[in-house]
Amino acid sequence: MSRFFRQAGDSDSESSSSEDELSMSSGDEAPAPSKPAAKPAGAMSRFLRTAGSDSSSSSSEESDEEESDMDSDEAPKTKKKPAFLRSDSEDEDESDDEEGKAGIRIMSAQEKRLAEMEATGKAMDNGLKINDWVAISNEFDKLGRMIQRQHNVSEPIPPFYVKTLISLETSLTSTLAKEKEAKKKMNATNAKALTAMKQKVRKAMKEYEQDIQKYQADPETFERDYLASVSREQPTATGAKAPSGAPAADEGEDGFQSVGKGGKTLQLTPEGIFKTLQSVQEARGKKNTDRAEQIRILERLLEIAVTSYQRIRVLLALVSSRFDYNSSVSNHMPTELWLSAQREVDQLISIVAADPSYIIQEITEDYDDLLERHPSQEKDGVVRIRGSIISFVDRLDDEFTKSLQNIDPHGTEYVERLKDEKVLYCTICRAQAFYEKTKQDDPLSRVVMRRLEHIYSKPNAVVQALESAAEASDVTPAMSLSAKGTTSDLIHSLCVYLYKAGNSLLRTRAMLSHIYHYALHNDFHTARDMLLMSHLQESIHSADVATQILYNRTVVQLGLCAFRNGLIKEAQTTLHDIFATQKVKELLAQGIQHQQRFQSLTPEQEKAERQRQLPFHMHINTELLEAAFLVSSMLVEIPLLASIDSEEAKRKAISKPFRRLLDFADRQVFTGPPESTRDHIMQASRALQDGEWEKCRDLVQSIKIWSLMPEANKVKEMLAKRIQEQGLRTYLFTYAPHYSTLSLELLSRTFGLPIRSVTSIVSKMIWTEELVASLDQSSGVIVFHRLEVSRQQQLALSIAEKVNAMAEQNEKSLDQKMGMGTSGGWNDHRADGKSGEKREGGVQERRGRGERTRGTRGGGTRGRGGRFAQGLGNQMPGQVSQRA
Repeated sequence: MSRFFRQAGDSDSESSSSEDELSMSSGDEAPAPSKPAAKPAGAMSRFLRTAGSDSSSSSSEESDEEESDMDSDEAPKTKKKPAFLRSDSEDEDESDDEEGKAGIRIMSAQEKRLAEMEATGKAMDNGLKINDWVAISNEFDKLGRMIQRQHNVSEPIPPFYVKTLISLETSLTSTLAKEKEAKKKMNATNAKALTAMKQKVRKAMKEYEQDIQKYQADPETFERDYLASVSREQPTATGAKAPSGAPAADEGEDGFQSVGKGGKTLQLTPEGIFKTLQSVQEARGKKNTDRAEQIRILERLLEIAVTSYQRIRVLLALVSSRFDYNSSVSNHMPTELWLSAQREVDQLISIVAADPSYIIQEITEDYDDLLERHPSQEKDGVVRIRGSIISFVDRLDDEFTKSLQNIDPHGTEYVERLKDEKVLYCTICRAQAFYEKTKQDDPLSRVVMRRLEHIYSKPNAVVQALESAAEASDVTPAMSLSAKGTTSDLIHSLCVYLYKAGNSLLRTRAMLSHIYHYALHNDFHTARDMLLMSHLQESIHSADVATQILYNRTVVQLGLCAFRNGLIKEAQTTLHDIFATQKVKELLAQGIQHQQRFQSLTPEQEKAERQRQLPFHMHINTELLEAAFLVSSMLVEIPLLASIDSEEAKRKAISKPFRRLLDFADRQVFTGPPESTRDHIMQASRALQDGEWEKCRDLVQSIKIWSLMPEANKVKEMLAKRIQEQGLRTYLFTYAPHYSTLSLELLSRTFGLPIRSVTSIVSKMIWTEELVASLDQSSGVIVFHRLEVSRQQQLALSIAEKVNAMAEQNEKSLDQKMGMGTSGGWNDHRADGKSGEKREGGVQERRGRGERTRGTRGGGTRGRGGRFAQGLGNQMPGQVSQRA
């Protein structure tokens, strides 16, 4: 609009008179005829312009100046004649034109920004004339953004902005005074904008208080200093040579220059490295910040850094910028970016480890970020820099885990990404060696825990490969595999350090990792004793979700360890609680909880649950876990079912998940060949009930999932032996009422067991009163005794059993109230090897007195078999994480 309609303030008498004279003197162009739909003057001039008008005098060119401004963007270029058709005069004219064009000065980006500020200032002046504070507020916000751009490119505050602030403050004061005295108040929107402007101007005046004071003290000196700084930083025009006195801009190897926001050439020099670093950090986290450009600038700053202090400061900012590149919490860092951050963290640790006079701490005294610092300037000769290496290590580890969570585990990309764990482990070991050298206990505990989390659940071969890679990279912390000897010794030393120096959370996680490692290496009794003595089953409810997940994984691994060692009852007891919840994958962080009919997860809960999922290579095979639990339940439940007469007693199951599957299989009219693991175990259970132990053995051994278990052949041999033994027990419970005597040799041939094993099993059943009989070893037979139990006696036995259960529950409640912990004497740590055995014997003896109340076939009494030293029965691992 400014081209056609000029404002009153922009025109004066001299310009109007000169335009009248020029319009009268330029008679070469005819005015456009007035038509209803006439074309613009610029368009008409293209068609009516003649050859003579192109080479007219200077007076005609001045008269067409305004018109040429309008048509400069749209006017077609004059076609040049070929060289052989041009005359000498035309060649000279063309060369003169080129020289003139080369002399045209191109407006720099800085001048464009100043022009935009002045235009905004004029708009604010127009708003002041009409008292439109809404428009003034909008224009002031726009001006503030322009000033922020000046900060981003490290340019000084222009005097125009300072004058605008002073003028606005004066206008606000007068307007507010008039508004108080005015009878007719301004509208609500304008008044609200006026109040907002008052706060904005007050904030800006406070922010630029020093510049305002300098300007008010001596305006001419302030403007002169600004012009001097602008001329010193002014970039050269395109095609022109830089003045000899100007500092050279930073150029790359390819000859290109680093250009900042707004087109200003960045002066990247060692002297101005802290100033550039400050401008980059001030732009960090803002909405329109180009994060990739910030990383490139910091990488270039790292190349030109000279001193150790400069490199440390740049590395701290560069690693933080790489972590900030991906603003989304759910997405993971790109692999290339992660590897760059890992190398820079290694470089940072190497610098501070090589030069002890520089220390990076999270809490330091305030210091000037724009000044170079040397150890000689400090009192104790140590330069303390604000930062945190352990937070970088934690973030690297978390981003690595997050990337594995988001990559398809069944593709090659997952395997390639998993290889990067070796370099991450080397970084963790390097940080541990550094903190051991500097004796920083708190970060050392955190980095030791990170290292432990990478090796506690891995086989020995993988741990040895990681340790070899760390030693090859000249990383030798005090606690290393070469110093300790074996993997178990290394993990033991790491855990013992955390027991002594870590906080309660680290001690808990170290204890669970230690137990998991022992269970993974088939040391069941050590792992069980550590879990019972730690009393974690009592306090795990108050732990965080990640620790509860680790607790569930440890208990599950302990159950698998008991199964591999042939401890069937202990395995069934340990795995029962987590399978009773029917949420095995969710409690082990290996799957998302399914939406139920009356229960649904909020998006935030589902997002948090996805973020805590474990990477695929850390999963415990749930199908193998289910096979171990169901086979253990079969070997415990089938003899129990055979020993019970009454239907009421049969409904009481030790393993409800197994009993539910068995009842469903019994209701099937037609049973086909087994397909899944459950089908194999259910058909094996029915065969064991019928006394067909060989068929049961074949069905169990044909389950393919056993191949995933270490030493699968030994496990199958163990299962075959246990099936023979439980088949013998089931046979005796089932057919005892039909015999008066039974030959041991016949039982040995029937079940393929040595006579010594048969004698041992029968003797134990008689001792625990599961079988009312006596053993005649001279004749090699079992003599059964008849004892008929009346209905009243059966009811009395049932009542006695319920009373005994209530008494045990009351004892447990009293122990918890008095702070004595679980029964059985595991509260006190064993001072020697015998005390624990005595206390455990006391548990079994006490339970033995109460177990002789359950009715059995033939009127005898039967023990329940003992629930894994009564300690693991109270842990409820499934309910813990289900609550969380």
